[in-house]
Amino acid sequence: MEYRELYAETERRLREAGCDSPAFDAVCLLEDVGGLPRGTSPRLNARTVPADKERAVRAAAAARAAGRPLQYILGNWEFLTLTLSVGEGVLIPRPDTELLCEAAAARLPLVPGGDAPRVLDLCAGSGCVGLGLCSLYPAAAVTAVELSDEAFVYLKENTARYPAYRVWPIQADVLADGERFGGVYQAVLANPPYIPAAELPSLMREVRREPRMALDGGDGLVFYRVIARVWAAKLCPGGFCAVEVGAGQAAAVAALFEEVGLTGLEILEDLGGIQRVVVGWRK
Repeated sequence: MEYRELYAETERRLREAGCDSPAFDAVCLLEDVGGLPRGTSPRLNARTVPADKERAVRAAAAARAAGRPLQYILGNWEFLTLTLSVGEGVLIPRPDTELLCEAAAARLPLVPGGDAPRVLDLCAGSGCVGLGLCSLYPAAAVTAVELSDEAFVYLKENTARYPAYRVWPIQADVLADGERFGGVYQAVLANPPYIPAAELPSLMREVRREPRMALDGGDGLVFYRVIARVWAAKLCPGGFCAVEVGAGQAAAVAALFEEVGLTGLEILEDLGGIQRVVVGWRK
């Protein structure tokens, strides 16, 4: 079978299965699983697919058609300039979260001690926030906190993949272990679970394959209350707390920050116009 034929078969299978982006997914599978050289148009490629690669693409397409996230099938996913290891048990890095890294990198020079800042990355998952920040602001030293055993494997793997960045994985519970962390920090960052539990059953089937621990935010604000009350207290004077939030949550999270004395509140929109990041500053 030729690559162009395998592409057409794969794209059709994914489209009929209801995948949102069948053409993109098919290209990714042919490149990453089928050995198609990147930048080559699969629609025009008349090369013969090696038999083992053909079988592998068909198996991967079957998994994708059944709802397994593309990122889990490929095993790696890009975030900013990074390539991160992902799989079952860890939240998939998303472009929305890049805004959190960019916001933090833009504000660290304004903080006392910002030339060598200490940063907390809470609910770190794959490590995308801490590593993403360091890719933009290499002077940062990040403590990445994650509870899940499964996600912690990926956090350690990804931090080891980028040894030039100072990101240290710590396994701990953001909701219960705040007292374990002493000292002061120039920034506290988090992309915590924020989807209300009642909304989880209505999520897209691919999202429902991601770990519930990384999605379930109780009433949506459980983690933000603890971040505001416990973790923001670790900020140095002039430091900031920046968190990713779900659609419609920014005002409530900003109010929680205001209750604990954070000032200069900022609400940043993502490329889709959704209020996605809330920033508060310690006096």
